[in-house]
Amino acid sequence: MSKLKLTRRDFLKASGASLFLAGLPIPGYTQDKPPGTISVIILEGGMDGLAAIPPFGDPNLMSMRKAMTPDNYLKLNSFFGLHPSFNFFSGLMAKNNAAVVHATNFPYLLRSHFEGQNFMQGGGLAPFSETTGWLGRSLDLAKTPGRALSLDMPLILRGHNEVDNFFPASIKSSSKLKDNLIDMITQSHTNESAASFGKLKKKVGMEVKNMPRDPASLAVYAGKEMAKENGPLASVIKVDQFDTHANQGSDENGNHGAQLTVVDDILKGYKEGLGDAWDRSIILTLTEFGRTAFANGTNGTDHGYGSAGLLAGGMINKSKIITQWPGLSKRELFEERDLMSTIDYRSVCAACIEKALGLDHDVIADKVFFNPKLPRVFDYIFS
Repeated sequence: MSKLKLTRRDFLKASGASLFLAGLPIPGYTQDKPPGTISVIILEGGMDGLAAIPPFGDPNLMSMRKAMTPDNYLKLNSFFGLHPSFNFFSGLMAKNNAAVVHATNFPYLLRSHFEGQNFMQGGGLAPFSETTGWLGRSLDLAKTPGRALSLDMPLILRGHNEVDNFFPASIKSSSKLKDNLIDMITQSHTNESAASFGKLKKKVGMEVKNMPRDPASLAVYAGKEMAKENGPLASVIKVDQFDTHANQGSDENGNHGAQLTVVDDILKGYKEGLGDAWDRSIILTLTEFGRTAFANGTNGTDHGYGSAGLLAGGMINKSKIITQWPGLSKRELFEERDLMSTIDYRSVCAACIEKALGLDHDVIADKVFFNPKLPRVFDYIFS
């Protein structure tokens, strides 16, 4: 009898990911759509930016983490490379449809997954300071006449406007409850909208049953939905297992490399699903923190500070690496252990909102991130 061989990549695909869509138009509402769409890939656990985008030009890199730095990295320039898992992303860089932001993160310093994930999704001034998320508030400000229908709406997509966003996060995921949920929404709307939700009830039953589970297929599905004339304007895909305290590995076959392959597959899936709508799309990654600059005693890394962000989409027209590189000498590290963050990643998110949703930076800084002094990095990314 032959034995079934299950690779780590197969396991990750089987374990699945979470997909959320928002900004679904209300029937009969007429208003110009924003310039583009925005998608977020949340990398839970803390992505290692030094492994994903290795700064091989820094003289301290190899002495710190030789066992976790790939030999077969893809060269970006004379200083930075790409992890070999990023085959598709490398092609996007070559076609001027991608960018990298390095030595960056949300300004959270305490290295707690629980707090860090809440902070990066809420976008407030401190963890647990907000009951809405930065992308949900952005959709509110863009006056997108949309509803987000999900039984587990993540904080990042929650908005102030209860009419436009519906997120019963405590409801269990069963088809019967989905039907009851849609019935409740239907009863509170006009005949025209109610009829649309009636059709949605039938559609949800079929689509939930046939919903793909692996991350790449979810991205294809999301892209196809967003490409529709009245499709959603925003999507979020959550992927976990980036908390590589042990046996992190260096190449695409290691624990961290396998996760980066999943990210690469998601980007490829979005490109396939969006089709021509790729030209008006922006995709960005989020992670709650980076990893330690030094390897630990179990060939892994621990919770750190600075990391890297990946940007992709047709609204990016020039590939580049955006960084104020701090260096990796001990005196240049944060608390002598972590990559320093020199770019506030909220500024990167703000630039993507400005491009995709057409909002003014000052409005985003004040009303979305509650920081009127938030630096504008739009021109560094999009010019």
